[in-house]
Amino acid sequence: MRIAVVVFEGFDELDAIGPLEVLRNAAAGGADLEVALVTLDGAAEVTGSHGLAVRPDGRLDPDRTDLLVVPGGGWNDRAPRGAWAEAERGELPAAIAAAHRAGAQVATVCTGAMLATAAGLTRGRPAITHHGAVEELRASGAQVVQARVVDDGDLVTAGGVTSGIDLALWLVERHVGAA
Repeated sequence: MRIAVVVFEGFDELDAIGPLEVLRNAAAGGADLEVALVTLDGAAEVTGSHGLAVRPDGRLDPDRTDLLVVPGGGWNDRAPRGAWAEAERGELPAAIAAAHRAGAQVATVCTGAMLATAAGLTRGRPAITHHGAVEELRASGAQVVQARVVDDGDLVTAGGVTSGIDLALWLVERHVGAA
C-alpha cells in the first residue's frame, strides 16, 4: 500500500508527523506499507505552523497513492499559511479530489477535514474535524459525528490534533491488522 502524507506551508506539525511516525513504524515492523511525506510541488523544504522545517520525500502523485493523509493547521484563525490558505488557493483540494477519483482512500487530521470538504468529499457523509471548525463542517453538508475517528470507508476523519495518532493506529489495524 502506497501512503502519502501531504504537507504544505503552515501545516500543523503533529497532524502530519504523528501519523507519519505510526505508519512508518508499522512499515518497519513488517507491514506492506510505503510511506512518504510529500508536497504538491516537490518543494525541498516546508515549514509547519510552529516553525518546524521538514524535508519531504517527494511530490504527490494522485494516481499512485492508495491512502492520502491530509493534516490541518491554520484553519480556525484563517492564517495566511495553512489549511485555510490552501483551500482558498484550490490546488490542494483539487489534488485531494484527483487522488480520491483515482481510488485513494483519504484520511484527514483535525482541520484537514476542511480541505477534504473543499475537495467535495464530505457532503452527506459522516465526518469530524477540530471542534473550532465543526459548525463549518456541518454547514457544508457533512453529517458531524462526535468521535475521535470517523471511518466512512474511503474517507476517514479525525477530530483534533492529537487524534491523528488514533487515526493512524486505526488505519494500521484496518489495513494490516492489530498485531
